[in-house]
Amino acid sequence: MAIKRSPTKNKKKQTKSSFGSILKTKVLPWVIRGLIAFFVLTILWVIALRFTNPPITYLMLKRGFERKADGKDWKLERQWLDYDAMSNNLKKAALAGEDAHFMTHNGFDTKAIREAFEKNKEGKRLRGGSTISQQTAKNVFLWPGRSWLRKGLETYFTVLIEVFWSKRRILEVYLNVIETGQGVYGAEAAAQYYFHKSAKSLTKKEAALIIAILPSPQKWDARRPSNYVNRRANSIARYLNYYKIPE
Repeated sequence: MAIKRSPTKNKKKQTKSSFGSILKTKVLPWVIRGLIAFFVLTILWVIALRFTNPPITYLMLKRGFERKADGKDWKLERQWLDYDAMSNNLKKAALAGEDAHFMTHNGFDTKAIREAFEKNKEGKRLRGGSTISQQTAKNVFLWPGRSWLRKGLETYFTVLIEVFWSKRRILEVYLNVIETGQGVYGAEAAAQYYFHKSAKSLTKKEAALIIAILPSPQKWDARRPSNYVNRRANSIARYLNYYKIPE
């Protein structure tokens, strides 16, 4: 005796088959094209910024609009300074204070990341394990935030700049785009703002003070450092000569 199939089940199977066919023939090709376009454009973007300086960053614009919303004047003090013109004290201070293994890692300090993860898991004060490469990728190509999407993109761009840029270029861009005060960005603007001199001639202590305030440049001031900032700067200055910088 023949078994009759349920018309409803047949319709469901046909619907699923039709939906799967649409995904394969209509949606999937566009997804693949989109991914290819994303990779091509981002790689070209990274390569272009190896030779040209970033004109502005998302954070700079964000801070500017925040100031306007608070009734303050728009402020964006920044002046690009080439790597060779910067004081070596500043370059060494950046490594001493922000990324001790900058010259040897491939963009990620796995030991620092692991230590930060353990500290955070224990419920202690939230810490990050970001290298100078990661911070540069975030500052130049992305927006501030803690979402998994942004962290994933930060990892992606960190890999790209480690591949297509030199350590020298990464450090140069980093020191020119970092937030160093309220409306102040980069080493040269910071040196002028805090010490009324160029970043070409910063002393060890002055360079260390600028790097010491980077965890919280909106609150801390290199001219009037708190006891904590002063201790941190002294520690950075003490170990400057132990660090090798890109030539």
